[in-house]
Amino acid sequence: MNRRKKIKQLLQAHAKKASAKLAPQSKDRYISKADRAKLALEADAPSPAAEQD
Repeated sequence: MNRRKKIKQLLQAHAKKASAKLAPQSKDRYISKADRAKLALEADAPSPAAEQD
């Protein structure tokens, strides 16, 4: 009985992980502090192409 229970638990765990992977994510992707700072600098600074026109 124990062997059957262990196998059943393993299969259930794998199925749970697989369904969780397919489920839609509720959280946004993490953006590091350095990347956020870089994006803020790019948004503040005018693009070089706009200066040439």
